[in-house]
Amino acid sequence: MNLSQKDQLYHWHPYTQHQTTGLLPAIVKGEGALLWDENGKEYIDAIASWWVNPYGHANRFVADAIYKQLTTLEHVLFGGFTNEPAVLLSEKLRTLLPSNQKKVFFSDNGSTAVEVALKAALQYFYNKGEQRKKIIAFEDAFHGDTFGAMASSGITFFTEAFQGSLIHVDRIPVPIPGREQESLQELEKLLETDDYAAFIFEPLVQGAAGMVMYAPEALEALMQACQRKKVFTIADEVMTGFGKTGKNFACDYLSVQPDMMCLSKALTAGTIPMALTTFTQDIFDGFLDVDVNKALFHGHTFTANPTGCAAALAGLRLLESESMQANIQRIHQRHLNFQSHLAQHPKIKTTRVLGVILALEIKTESHESYYGNLRNKLYQFFIENGIILRPVGNIVYILPPYVITDAQLDKVYQIVEQAIEMV
Repeated sequence: MNLSQKDQLYHWHPYTQHQTTGLLPAIVKGEGALLWDENGKEYIDAIASWWVNPYGHANRFVADAIYKQLTTLEHVLFGGFTNEPAVLLSEKLRTLLPSNQKKVFFSDNGSTAVEVALKAALQYFYNKGEQRKKIIAFEDAFHGDTFGAMASSGITFFTEAFQGSLIHVDRIPVPIPGREQESLQELEKLLETDDYAAFIFEPLVQGAAGMVMYAPEALEALMQACQRKKVFTIADEVMTGFGKTGKNFACDYLSVQPDMMCLSKALTAGTIPMALTTFTQDIFDGFLDVDVNKALFHGHTFTANPTGCAAALAGLRLLESESMQANIQRIHQRHLNFQSHLAQHPKIKTTRVLGVILALEIKTESHESYYGNLRNKLYQFFIENGIILRPVGNIVYILPPYVITDAQLDKVYQIVEQAIEMV
């Protein structure tokens, strides 16, 4: 019995209907942008394994940092103690994040980073005796699968079974080109009341919605409206952070600073689960009191795990290196060239590029569901041809590791074009 067969015996996979799913490829090795399964088949990981491996698989620089930390101090509880890698990581992030981000709260994945932000927003006002129990989010947002994050997400089939069990979230349109004013007006209408604690958003790119993109200026207008009403702004940079948009963070495109930021995925270079939520000093101060009940009672067993912090520090050194920054610009330019190449393609409805992210929308006669037949057909075609891509309905996106070679990227483009013709 091989690994794929044993997997089918034991495992329940995420986002998978096992009634209709066959054997899954068993990956046994990775290097750079490549992965190999147990049969020796090679795959190009064109989505950096759900956006977490920007510096490539089995990166020796990161592995060495992890090994060194493991042989020094693998873990120590963060409740009542601190550790050097956590301090060094927070110190480094302070130089990279917007200048108003003063405090760092550690957790273990993107969903929990969002949970921490939402709980902090709601409790901040509770601590002050204000009843602000509602959140504002975009339509078609995705912020994670835990309850607060799920409530903030707008992809309904993910949340249908839990309606009635979620916090109250009101949604506004995404300010894509042509809808900026509509989005702002809907927000301002909600802000006429004092019911809202926070506005959470994926800055500039909605990942799970199909890499939907909108302009910095449109987001700035929304954030300013919230700040006028003292509604906190939460930038969920779990997907966009660490270079994917062409800058370290999508918020670097903004002249307005968010009150909170959520970071995970590429934070530890695809190695160890870790997440951060960062806050302004004012939010942190809202929990200071002689009454212990006004503290933020939230925690995770592996909070500020020293090994994860060491991996994150190594990843940040790679991100800031000249070679990695050049790679980001190289991929961006090649995406632009491929976008130009597809400009007049009769089967392509739209294309969009930001940083290392490229998305294209295939023309269809009817609405394609998130996990519909077209998506499944495309996904299987890519896998058969040794390319890991996860289409969203009729939208195909590429978000590769920064170390992908030109030849590997050319192959991805070639297979994508073949898939379009197949459709």
